[in-house]
Amino acid sequence: MNSAKAVLRSEIRHLAEQAFHQKLISGYGDGPNSNEYQIVFQGKPRHFLLEDAYSFLNELLCEGAVHKV
Repeated sequence: MNSAKAVLRSEIRHLAEQAFHQKLISGYGDGPNSNEYQIVFQGKPRHFLLEDAYSFLNELLCEGAVHKV
């Protein structure tokens, strides 16, 4: 895995931990392929490309922050 992909995966893992602790997702982890990440959202495991997982989690966390205000 190249360093850019490793950095992106690390950032995704950090976002997923935040989303999990805010109860926005119910699980997360590495996907079956090195360019995928699995996120359990609304009870369903979903496999995202790394870039899509990053975007999804960012949007989810932003929406969660808006609903808390």
